[in-house]
Amino acid sequence: MVLEGRVHKFGDHIDTDVIIPGPYLTQSDPAFLAQHCMEGIDPDFPRRARPGDVVVAGRDFGTGSSREHAVLALKGLGIAAVVAESFARIFYRNAINLGLPVVTAPEAARAARDGDRVRIDLDRGTVEVNGQVFPAAPFPPLLQQLLLGGGLVPFVQARLRQASRSAG
Repeated sequence: MVLEGRVHKFGDHIDTDVIIPGPYLTQSDPAFLAQHCMEGIDPDFPRRARPGDVVVAGRDFGTGSSREHAVLALKGLGIAAVVAESFARIFYRNAINLGLPVVTAPEAARAARDGDRVRIDLDRGTVEVNGQVFPAAPFPPLLQQLLLGGGLVPFVQARLRQASRSAG
């Protein structure tokens, strides 16, 4: 699986309250949440972001509460992936569960600048920034299938339907 997009660069310790502020947590509609994504740190981000763009950040992206709303807000904007030096464990798991690729690639995250083009190869475990290729943790085939399937719940539902058809 290969993803390509334009970089939106953020720093270290971007927590879930920055990704989607608390007052909006009464909603779960990704389109609504997208309108407020990153508004505390970059109010223009929702207007600049385009489907297929990639968020690149420093250390500990997604720290804070375990809310899935942060991932939903990014997906609502059409963000294709997040590349970071490191991720908070619960954000990483929520992203995978909801079908948002999260790529740990410290060197690529440090090299990327706002507006750069990035190419992510989940099979090979590489992130290319401005023609320079950096290593990333590759995604195993099963996780790639889960991401392509839209996340954990749609993936499992599809598998159950498939098993039901095979059994009947």
